[in-house]
Amino acid sequence: MILDVDIAKKTSELLLQINAIKFNHKNPYTWASGWKSPIYCDNRMILSYPEIRKYIYEKLAEIISNKYPQTELIAGVATGAIGIGMLVAHKLNKPFIYVRSNPKVHGRKNLIEGYFQKNSKVVVIEDLISTGGSSLKACNSLKNEGLNLQGMVSIFNYDFELSKNNFLKNNIEYFSLSSFTHLLDYANEQKFFNEEEIEHILSWRDNPANWG
Repeated sequence: MILDVDIAKKTSELLLQINAIKFNHKNPYTWASGWKSPIYCDNRMILSYPEIRKYIYEKLAEIISNKYPQTELIAGVATGAIGIGMLVAHKLNKPFIYVRSNPKVHGRKNLIEGYFQKNSKVVVIEDLISTGGSSLKACNSLKNEGLNLQGMVSIFNYDFELSKNNFLKNNIEYFSLSSFTHLLDYANEQKFFNEEEIEHILSWRDNPANWG
């Protein structure tokens, strides 16, 4: 869910400005899932630009302050949201933990890194929501450890129906600074694409698993 169209547009502009988001509909990217995609998003680029990362973590912190004022703990999803999640936690003066995709294979074999108390009200920071699979896995890992999940806040969301349905099934609320829809609106305003290219990219969003 997007809360502010102006923030969504500004976030899209900044991500394009630093090449955190790239388009290539003629030679599509291949995701880890095997899906072909005309868009690639690497929000870790944000950390290299002080003013932009400040804008991003402050806007994420604003959502948490407004929507989840009882938050006691911030959790980042490894690895993409560790850096930005820690900055959000620092801004809000909250403790920070992060969630691995799988338990560490040595040492204490932790799935969750950092100190926390059971029943703490936690908000999860994610850099990117695609199908929602890895994001929901992190959320459920926290719930399984006895934490009180409030919701998830992300930088960018691909707007897939699959992810919307997955979050709905799991009864988890989520908000994003920007999304594929708002990104495309901004790109269209700036004349990034012609009409044929827009249609091609939209066809990917509607059926990403079988596109290309």
